This record gives sequence, structure tokens and C-alpha cells, in this order.
Amino acid sequence: MNTSTQIDILSVFIFLGVFLGLLLSFFFILKPSSNTAANRYQGLLLLSLSLCILEQFLNITGYIVHMLVLTNATEPLNLIIGPFLYLFIKRSLDPADTKREWIHFMLFFFYFIYIWFDLIQTNEFKYNSYVNSYHPDWPLLDAEPKISNDPLGIKNYLNVVTSVQILFYVAISLLKLAKKASREGESIVRTGSDMLISLRNLALHVLIIAIIFIVVKINFQGDLGDYFIGMYVSFFTLLTTIRVMNDSTYFNRTATFMDISIGKYRKSSMNETIKKRILDSIEREFAKKEYYADNLASLPDLAKKIGESPHHVSQVINEKLGKNFFELLASYRIEKAKQIFREDKQGKLTIEEISEMVGYNSKTAFNNSFKKLTDKTPSEFRKSVSN
Repeated sequence: MNTSTQIDILSVFIFLGVFLGLLLSFFFILKPSSNTAANRYQGLLLLSLSLCILEQFLNITGYIVHMLVLTNATEPLNLIIGPFLYLFIKRSLDPADTKREWIHFMLFFFYFIYIWFDLIQTNEFKYNSYVNSYHPDWPLLDAEPKISNDPLGIKNYLNVVTSVQILFYVAISLLKLAKKASREGESIVRTGSDMLISLRNLALHVLIIAIIFIVVKINFQGDLGDYFIGMYVSFFTLLTTIRVMNDSTYFNRTATFMDISIGKYRKSSMNETIKKRILDSIEREFAKKEYYADNLASLPDLAKKIGESPHHVSQVINEKLGKNFFELLASYRIEKAKQIFREDKQGKLTIEEISEMVGYNSKTAFNNSFKKLTDKTPSEFRKSVSN
């Protein structure tokens, strides 16, 4: 076996990206926030990418020869990137939507079992697999598989399946975001919502990763060229680390690890006096004018009412209130609904009527928001205040 190793600037940069990616993923998974359920999926997405890139690092440096047990071990993770992206976006838009999430993991679990035909092979066989992928000019060892490492003959289609699956999940993620923007009277291309912008950008960056993956597989032999993906993801993990260090409220809002808007708020020309004025205007619209009761309420419309840009309004809500616009809207609506329930002890109003009174277009959306903010359904809360 050729056990030589090589470290260069490229591999050091990728290793730094892996280290920071693993660190950030645990923060996303474990740190409590207003977006905890969704952030767990984002953390798992980043963890999966980081582990895949870690194997790339071991391969391009040659260290994989000293731990051949890990050869191809991260292949199943390629089939979970798309599902984690979609579930993160879905939960960010509606934390209560947990329906049939298991179905998105079926392909991953199938291949996770199938990969064991590879993992049980001898080190000599795994070494040949490494050489074929990264050093096709090196001589191979005389090694035969214990049993077929691909009894169903599906490994040749893995790259195609991976590409199609990621593209599919990017497409349905963008569609879900577009529908959400449409309900708010915006478009996904032109939206004033920082949450939608951040989620949209993540989906587009995963799309770019898929495109890089496809181009690499078409133009490079074996797995040569995979380092392009490693560099791309490492760049964003480094960027996100800098953002976290400079923004104490980073985990208190919906933010993604693939967003180039670093320092967007810190570089704003607004001073504290302007921020206070905008905050006063926002609170006046919500508390005194009951803007939240408008079922067409949106960030651009609120900004228009108080004569400010959507960007500045969003910034003030994020910085001063620790929420995004939709979270602020929901908090006022649910507090008003709780007040109505307390006053309507005789139950003359239906839950659907109350949901419309506080600005919701559907009873389902009202129920989901109420449950999220109070840990009770509207019916349960009504019973608790009627006793």
C-alpha cells in the first residue's frame, strides 16, 4: 500500500471548514432558541455535509489509508442532504407541521443498510476503492471481495439518484417558500422578510452544491474534483462562524449557515435614536392600532405604514425584540385571542370566529400558532379559563 500523505493550503482550508462545520452543527442542534425544532434539522444538514467533507479531506490528503474502515462510510449521508433541507424550511415556516416526516428518510435508511456490503470488505479491497477514486494511476493490490459489495448493482446509479433527489428537494423547498411569500402578498424573488430571504438563499446554495456535484461527476474521473464542494461549504462555515461571533442574537432568529449577508445589520447606518423611533412606531401599530388583526398584514405593508424600509423594520424587530416579523405577528395575535377567550366565558364565539378576529385566514394556522406559543390548543385554553 502507498501510505504517503500530503497536506497543502487547500486541504488545511477544508479541514478548518470541517472543524467549524461540526462545531456549528452542534450549536444548531443543541442550543435552545425560538426556532429550536427547525434548527435541529439545519444542524443535522450541516453535520451531514461536514462528515462528507471530512471523508473528502482524508481522501485528498491520503490519511484515509490509515483508517480504511471509513472508506465510503459517508455515502448514505448524500441521500439525506435534500430531506434535511426541506424539513428545516418546512419547520421554519410552520413548527407544528410534523406530518409523516419519516417518509423522507426511507432512501437514506435503505442505503445505510446496503453500504454494509462495502464496510465488511477487507482493507486491501477498500484501498483499491480509494485508489480507483483518487489515484487511478497507482497500481492496485491483489484483493478479491469477501462477497459482492454491490449485489443489486445499484452503486453505479448512486450519483444520478443523489443529484435527482437533491434537485427534487430544492424544487419543493423553493415552491413552499414561494407559496408562503404569496400568502404574505410578496414574491420569493422580491420579499422584505429576512426569514424568507435566508431560507431561499440556503435552498439556492444547496442547488449550487448539486450543480457542482453533477459537473464534477461528468468531468472528473472517480471522485476527483469533490474538493470543490468541500471548499464551497468550508467558505460558508467560516463566514457563519464570523457572523455568530459578531451577532449575539444570531440563534434567536431564523438564520442559515449559507448566507452571504454577513454584517448586514452591524453595518447599517441606523443609530440607536433611529432604531428607537422605528420600534416605537412598530409598537404603536401593533398595540394601539391592532395592525396584527389585518389578515393581509405583511412586513412590506407595515414598513409602508410607518414610512420605513422593510429592511430597517426587520432589523429593529430582530435586534430589539429578538423575533422575526412573523413571530411578532403571532405573539400579538395569540395574546389578543387569549384575552377574547377570557372575556367570552359563555363561549358565544366559535374558535373560527376568534381566529378571524385576530387576523388568521384559517383555523388550522390559528390552532398551530396557539399551540406553539401556549402549549395548549384553543379548546384546551378555553376550558382552562372557563372554570
